Amino acid sequence: MKQKFFFSILIFFLITIFFSGTIKGETDNMNNPFYKNYTSPFGTPDFTKIKITHYFPAFKKGIAEQKKEVDAIANNTDKATFSNTIEALDSSGELLTKVENVFFNLLSAETNKEMQEIAKKVSPLLSKLSDDILLNEKLFGRIKDLYKRKNDLNLNSEQKMLLKHFYKQFTKNGANLDKEKKDILRDINKKLSLLSLKFGDNVLSENNRFKMVLTKKEDLAGLPQTVIDAAAIAAKNAGLKSGWVFTIHKPSLIPFLQYSKKRDLREKMFRAYISKGDHNDKYDNKEIIKKIVSLRLKKAELLGYKTHADYILSDNMAKVPSKVYDLLKKVWDPALKVAKKEAAELQNMIDKEGGKFKLKPWDWWYYSEKLRKEKYDLDESLLRPYFELENVRKGVFYTASKLYGLKFIERKDIPVYNKEVKVYQIKDSDGKDIGIIYTDYFPRPGKRGGAWMNAYRKEKKVNGKRVIPIVCNVGNFSRPTKDKPALLSIDEVTTMFHEFGHALHGLLANTTYRTLSGTEVARDFVELPSQINENWALEPDVLKVYARHYKTGKIIPMELVEKLKNSSHFNQGFATVEYLAAAFLDMDWHTITDKSDISDVDKFEKNSLDKIGLIPEIVVRYRSTYFSHVFGGGYSAGYYSYVWAEVLDADAFAYFKENGIFNKKIATSFRKNILEKGGTEEAMKLYKKFRGTDPKIDPMLKRKGLLK
Repeated sequence: MKQKFFFSILIFFLITIFFSGTIKGETDNMNNPFYKNYTSPFGTPDFTKIKITHYFPAFKKGIAEQKKEVDAIANNTDKATFSNTIEALDSSGELLTKVENVFFNLLSAETNKEMQEIAKKVSPLLSKLSDDILLNEKLFGRIKDLYKRKNDLNLNSEQKMLLKHFYKQFTKNGANLDKEKKDILRDINKKLSLLSLKFGDNVLSENNRFKMVLTKKEDLAGLPQTVIDAAAIAAKNAGLKSGWVFTIHKPSLIPFLQYSKKRDLREKMFRAYISKGDHNDKYDNKEIIKKIVSLRLKKAELLGYKTHADYILSDNMAKVPSKVYDLLKKVWDPALKVAKKEAAELQNMIDKEGGKFKLKPWDWWYYSEKLRKEKYDLDESLLRPYFELENVRKGVFYTASKLYGLKFIERKDIPVYNKEVKVYQIKDSDGKDIGIIYTDYFPRPGKRGGAWMNAYRKEKKVNGKRVIPIVCNVGNFSRPTKDKPALLSIDEVTTMFHEFGHALHGLLANTTYRTLSGTEVARDFVELPSQINENWALEPDVLKVYARHYKTGKIIPMELVEKLKNSSHFNQGFATVEYLAAAFLDMDWHTITDKSDISDVDKFEKNSLDKIGLIPEIVVRYRSTYFSHVFGGGYSAGYYSYVWAEVLDADAFAYFKENGIFNKKIATSFRKNILEKGGTEEAMKLYKKFRGTDPKIDPMLKRKGLLK
């Protein structure tokens, strides 16, 4: 009797759990904020209502909905038209896009283990959906039919580009393959999506796990007080009662390398940074790299390309690997000469001081900072007080206002995902809404390194009415301390201007179709709006507006500005060489034609860098095992695009300089022909419309001091 009663109670208990779980799940499902219009101002994501449990159900529902929409387009018995096929495809997947934009933005800016697990679960599902769409024979048949008839369809230039975009996207992703090869491609895509995720997770874990704890004051020798204060806060956040913590996040790493007199500690920090993902443990990325490179080559060959680089570049301005190598070589040779002279100068300084050692990579930052002080009487730590983060933000906004007539209004009624995030509404000079931007500038354990721009909603037009974009700028800048606000380095200042240039590209977009909107352009063109925006950061007329001492409010002294200008060529050999080395490395990985070349990652990397003659005093900006741009992001065979865009931006800014840095006519032309157009025309055509001529490389080489 007791046993029977026990089983009755157990069954009742299990049923209760089952139904309570089902009801809870259904309730969550019904209340899932992704399933209805956001009620926040401007339709911004309501982060106060979005929970971890909402993501996966929304992904599944979004995937199912887009599959259904695409099947309806493919199975439409009516003759294919631009409207019922191309426009319908462009507007499909609204729910999926909505959840993807929130989830993947937060996966980078505010991640945790639960989100990383969801990413692993959803990644193969998204890969399968992409393949289901791009390998759908009926759908491709309709697109191919329209492409053949494109000259008879009376399309405008934007519609022609959208049709061309989808036709190329389908052909480049296997639409012409037979069933057996399509199945192989599906398997490759699924594996690649998971491997890239794992690569990124490993880099994040490596960034977070290294902590150098110092307990002796003498170990802080040479460090500015702001750096010491930040390290004390880091120690407190790490649960330590005293001491100082330094990490390999850039706001901690770079000042330590610049100012620490403790050579052994500089070496420890530097080695920790450059060995990320290369420890032969659970976070090691070497096997992942080999698999990614091998699969990318296999995919390229399957699709009829010689290498992965050929596959990628066919959509870019460069078109072929040889053009990329030619450009890199033109900049590499003069940059390496300058870098060797810089190394000799630093060695000479070491020798004069009686240092009986040869210059090493962990010495470069320290001695170049000392040399900067000696040659230009410029101490970068004395500049920081004039670059308080909020003032720099004002400078960024001021520049955009002067150039494009924009107005910025902080909105405290728009929900955010972290209390450190600020939101701004942007209006045009005529009062019309332009868009919304979130700014998130401080490092956290849940945020990946670096700085970036992304979108929560891309601009498009619905029934002729512009849907305003919602974008974000995310960074990892120096944090405020207990008695000082966030004071930025010169690099951080230019990074803020850079990322806001990307934001302008998204915010000022004025296209009909989201597929061509904003930053949806050739990879080697996308950096033009960001890199040209950096130029205004250190212009005297702009510095006067925002470079104010955080205590006194006094404008940065003009003698300091002159010193900045005089030192503009300083260390450019180093900066250019470490970047170009990474660009060469990326291209070498992705021009492989023989899989046997990738048996040893470290050896391959060494051969790549030896081949171009990289000097031992400089380490490539990103070693392979933490080269997230190309193995965890979208820059494979595309890291060169920064220097390609730098040629464009130097040429374009020279046009401004010749006619006034705030010349309204030129600024309006840049807005109308570059920022608003997105991918609605070929990139070089847009550039020529703005500039009137082909870009020249000389302005970029002169600006860097690499050409006299």
